Amino acid sequence: MYEGKYLLGTSIARPCITKAQVSIAEKEGAKYVAHGATGKGNDQVRFEMGAQALNPSLQTIAPWRDPEFIEKFKGRKDLLEYAAQHNIHVDATPKAPYSLDANLYHISFESGMLEDPMTAPIKEMFKLTVDPEDAPDKPTFLRIEFKDGAPCKIINKSENKEFSDPLDGFIHLNKVAGANGVGRVDLVENRFVGIKSRGVYETPAGTVLRAAHLDLEGITMDREVMRIRDMLSAEWARLCYYGFWYAPEMDLVMNSINFSQKNVTGAVEVKLYKGNVTIMGRESPCALYSADLASMDIEGGGASLNYNPMDAEGFIRINAVRLKANKILRNHIEK
Repeated sequence: MYEGKYLLGTSIARPCITKAQVSIAEKEGAKYVAHGATGKGNDQVRFEMGAQALNPSLQTIAPWRDPEFIEKFKGRKDLLEYAAQHNIHVDATPKAPYSLDANLYHISFESGMLEDPMTAPIKEMFKLTVDPEDAPDKPTFLRIEFKDGAPCKIINKSENKEFSDPLDGFIHLNKVAGANGVGRVDLVENRFVGIKSRGVYETPAGTVLRAAHLDLEGITMDREVMRIRDMLSAEWARLCYYGFWYAPEMDLVMNSINFSQKNVTGAVEVKLYKGNVTIMGRESPCALYSADLASMDIEGGGASLNYNPMDAEGFIRINAVRLKANKILRNHIEK
């Protein structure tokens, strides 16, 4: 999650598009690839860095950095007029001029009226999610099963439906999460090129899966592995957002994160209701959680662990040594 909010729905699509584009270019014997990304955004970096990493001999044509193109199309108004003249359908209109970028994972909205950070998105703009205020008064209950960190089964308990195919399950999750108003984010983020930008995103299925996944990690993942994974996750998000998908450092991070997922197997049950994802329960054959060990009502923790509450006194004393030393030093300096 980039900067703690953005689920990378646009960022993660770019290496996928670039890989297919380069593959087709190689089959056709083309020397050039092209993109329509603007000269101020992240996508130009993602497309071109990806293409150069996959095939250094290819050159990129970028109209939005071409002086002749920029002279003809000075802004969104000129582009909309051109589209109208040539019967090119676009979702943007002069009345509500925002750009829309959709894929399986999410929809992003930016530019136009959204460039004013105080302007709220209009209700009819959203495509995947209903307004939480208009969501049903009855919640939807789901069971999501994971194998080695990957969702492998979606069970809609409210509708008695089950999905084992990843694509079918994801599409259904987008539908039911969106119907419950889950997955909207409105934020100002930092582009790689150094410009702040305002974006509005819809990521219903991704929002639910992330909540369930993190919860399952809580019962299955070692504390120190999780601490390091958290650091690597931030780095993964940065590399993905900046366009370094095909860089060697991304391979390193990806392999490490994949290793951290080897025991993230089990199921999480969630409730979707008016924009909220509430965890109802979780279970796993790989659980590190022990009710007997955690209980305040049961002494010890089994013969194999042999936890003795009296040991905590020494544990606290040893961990407090540097704190006491620091206080003594500060008192000495103040005198």
